[in-house]
Amino acid sequence: MHAVETPTLHLVRHAQGYHNLSVENHSIPDPQLTPYGKEQCASLHKSFPYMDKVDLIVASPIKRTIYTALLSFASVIESKNLRVIALPELQETSDLPCDTGSSVEEVEREFAGQPVDLSILKKEEYKTWNNKKGRWAPNAKAIEARAKDARKWLMERKEKNIVVVTHGGFLHYFTEDWADYSNVAGTGWANTEFRSYTFDLSKQDGASLVETPESRRLRSGTEKPMDSEEKANIQETTQNGAEQNGYYKVSEIQAKV
Repeated sequence: MHAVETPTLHLVRHAQGYHNLSVENHSIPDPQLTPYGKEQCASLHKSFPYMDKVDLIVASPIKRTIYTALLSFASVIESKNLRVIALPELQETSDLPCDTGSSVEEVEREFAGQPVDLSILKKEEYKTWNNKKGRWAPNAKAIEARAKDARKWLMERKEKNIVVVTHGGFLHYFTEDWADYSNVAGTGWANTEFRSYTFDLSKQDGASLVETPESRRLRSGTEKPMDSEEKANIQETTQNGAEQNGYYKVSEIQAKV
């Protein structure tokens, strides 16, 4: 019996956007990268150790994530003639203006002539991708469901080294890892931080992730990973606290600004 081959995912949080500068800037719709954010992309381009292995790049359709992918992985995009695939499931968790995507038409105008694949975004079933309702709603159940859908979509790809550029809050749902989550910052991931994961095929549906030993070593030395019970306890506590504080409720967040 042959072992099932699944890809390695190199997960990247986007570079600094204007919304990262202040709470007031959370009201900016689909904000761009700051000049410093673009410098962060240049630094990631120089330091990313698996550049020659990358054979697929996927990003949230939000402008800052697509630009992070284009700038940080420009050389491999050009050398291998890759296109950044926009995957709506990877969008951020809240319904704040800064975390809400633009219309398909605006995204298409923004990235006209650039190596970006918007074919998924244009499908009929995705026409409401940025309305933050139903499967796109800013609540834990909906976010967990689309995170799982994204993992399954990626697990079935034939490519072996996939870069996934997404958002700090969503990355905790995507990895199902809440160990370093900060309720103040909304994430434990720094801008342009990357971590690498493989699929844990021992789980029931195989659509769960486990960080590679090399990735853990690069960012946290010999720190021992938490067991499943510890992770579940932290996730439940963190999610409950975040929702009670209005993290997923835009009206309450705006009232605090």
